[in-house]
Amino acid sequence: MSGQSLLVPGELSPTRSVPGNIRRPEYVGKPAPTPYTGPEIQDSDTIERMRIAGRIAAQAMEEAAKHISPGVTTDELDRVAHDFMIDHGAYPSTLGYRGYPKSLCSSVNEVICHGIPDSTVLRDGDIVNLDVTAYINGVHGDNNATYLCGDVDDESRLLVERTRESLARAIKAVRPGRQINVIGRVIESYAKRFGYGVVRDFTGHGINASFHSGLIIPHYDSPHATTVMQPGMTFTIEPMLTLGTHEYDMWEDGWTVVTKDRKRTAQFEHTLVVTETGAEILTLP
Repeated sequence: MSGQSLLVPGELSPTRSVPGNIRRPEYVGKPAPTPYTGPEIQDSDTIERMRIAGRIAAQAMEEAAKHISPGVTTDELDRVAHDFMIDHGAYPSTLGYRGYPKSLCSSVNEVICHGIPDSTVLRDGDIVNLDVTAYINGVHGDNNATYLCGDVDDESRLLVERTRESLARAIKAVRPGRQINVIGRVIESYAKRFGYGVVRDFTGHGINASFHSGLIIPHYDSPHATTVMQPGMTFTIEPMLTLGTHEYDMWEDGWTVVTKDRKRTAQFEHTLVVTETGAEILTLP
């Protein structure tokens, strides 16, 4: 594996502004969102709005990813995605969510998820996950992907490729009438072929007018995930696979989650709607 030194927190830039004419999610300015009490199954109008939000989130992530290169800061990637969403009339869902200070999450190397963009400079050989969520027309679209920065070692490159494949396999397993735990079963069985850890305490989630509706999508075979999938149900699948343990530590910022053994980790995510025959990806650029 790459001999890169471990990450340390960088400096945060000032909070980015959002024009007043862009609608904010209800949780902005509050310590926590109002608990969601609506349905997990969405009507056709909501799903169409989620397609729009998902497309903007995917395009914003794609645009930020174009700038991934040795010497670029994670804060610069945040700026690119922020500006793209604002230019398209969307609010960056993470900005102000439970006090989170930035418009995307940038998780480098050993960071499992929720890394905060800052003055950290990307290095040749890094892998970096970008997690972008857009809010527009009253709904959210959430996606992430892990990218290679420069010349990445084979072990890390394979981890990224296989994590992407685990998401693809999980999406193919989505069917109305099946229990949600089939998703984690597919991911975990695939990951075990390579000796990867599967992160358990951070999961996929229901999403709609709420960023996190309360529906949980484990990425391992959980006996408790017995909710039956139904057409119109909307949620994310976002497996996090590790080269070592699935256990983690959290930085003092209360957000940045790193592998306990500091080995590398990768993640991919889409927002989906269950259809009559399978799943439709709502976060396509």
